[in-house]
Amino acid sequence: QVQLVESGGGLVQAGESLRLSCAASGSIVSINSMAWYRQAPGKQRELVASITSAGSTNYADSVKGRFTISRDNAKNTVYLQMNSLKPEDTAVYYCTCFAQTPADLFFRPYWGQGTQVTVSS
Repeated sequence: QVQLVESGGGLVQAGESLRLSCAASGSIVSINSMAWYRQAPGKQRELVASITSAGSTNYADSVKGRFTISRDNAKNTVYLQMNSLKPEDTAVYYCTCFAQTPADLFFRPYWGQGTQVTVSS
């Protein structure tokens, strides 16, 4: 099994920055893509940013130019640098990865428990 633990969430004011981290642990053979999702109260979960094993990134239009996703393969960690935060960025942020364990033939999705990000005006 693979465990993902997010950290770095908290309360900030609009215009400030925050950096989220998510470390994967367990019997990991390989991690393919990693991504950040978020879900605000009363809204559906949405993909914020993703990054492939090769480093190719993709961003939601709402965060493009403000957020940057990166990864440290040596640490099995994915980061989300969030700049120029807005109140509408307030949500629970979840990290996810497609990982392969010794028992797996294919990459399977794993999810973290989420971290709260609150942006005040």
